[in-house]
Amino acid sequence: MAKRGGFPGMGGFGGMNLNQLMKQAKQMQADMEKTQEELSTKEFEATAGGGAISVIVYGNKQIKSIKINKDVVDPDDVDMLQDLIITSVNEALRKVDSAQSAEFGKYNIPGMM
Repeated sequence: MAKRGGFPGMGGFGGMNLNQLMKQAKQMQADMEKTQEELSTKEFEATAGGGAISVIVYGNKQIKSIKINKDVVDPDDVDMLQDLIITSVNEALRKVDSAQSAEFGKYNIPGMM
């Protein structure tokens, strides 16, 4: 007679019972939530134009601050200032993505990140 709740001859899922699998999944979910929470408060900084523009973003991709050196503010060249801001914001966001990939990569879940 087969055990209740299992598949005959399979010993559960490769010898692991469903309760243990669920427990591990819940632990992994809790670990991932904690990692996401820690990342969301971490700050990532990027600069452009040799430090003329500095951007700090949190790990949840919210901008904390943008600092602009007064020397780069040229009313006749607003395009350059805009480009520097875009460059530094994008670099800061790439740093967040890289940190997320590194942190969540340790969970080794196919299809994630």
